[in-house]
Amino acid sequence: MDTSTIVWIIIAVAVVIAIIVIAMLITSRRRREARLEAERRKAADLRQTAYESDVERREREADAASAAAAAKQAEAEAMQAKLDAERLTRESASHRTDAQQLRTETDARLTKADEVDPDVGTDETTAAREQAAHDSEPTRRDRRDGVAQEPVAQEPVAQEPVRGAAPRPDADSGQRI
Repeated sequence: MDTSTIVWIIIAVAVVIAIIVIAMLITSRRRREARLEAERRKAADLRQTAYESDVERREREADAASAAAAAKQAEAEAMQAKLDAERLTRESASHRTDAQQLRTETDARLTKADEVDPDVGTDETTAAREQAAHDSEPTRRDRRDGVAQEPVAQEPVAQEPVRGAAPRPDADSGQRI
């Protein structure tokens, strides 16, 4: 073989090796770029997931704060309702006391009026008043067994006016009889 042929073979082998090396460099560069791009996409996905988690966390925190505020509002309303109930209970007791005092005063005035009025029979009036006072008690005792029972609804005792006497108010209803 001739020297020039050997040189040409060596040059051809060198060119083929150079092409292979260049191809490998290009391929490795593409692989590296593809790997870097895959890592960038993975990082972007992780960031997106973290952002969505952060948004969800903030929504839950807002919901928790809203629920806490609603609970405090309900607690405040319950406390206000309790205070209102206590106030109304005190007012009710006060009104009950006032009504009892007015009833006592009215009974005393009627008794005094009956004592002063010469036309009123005191025995019948006193008996009727005692019966009315007895009927207004919250409970009564059953005479047979001594057990407290609910009051029995009774018709109001109608008193016939004495001739010449001025009409007077009924102790329970306040109507003139």
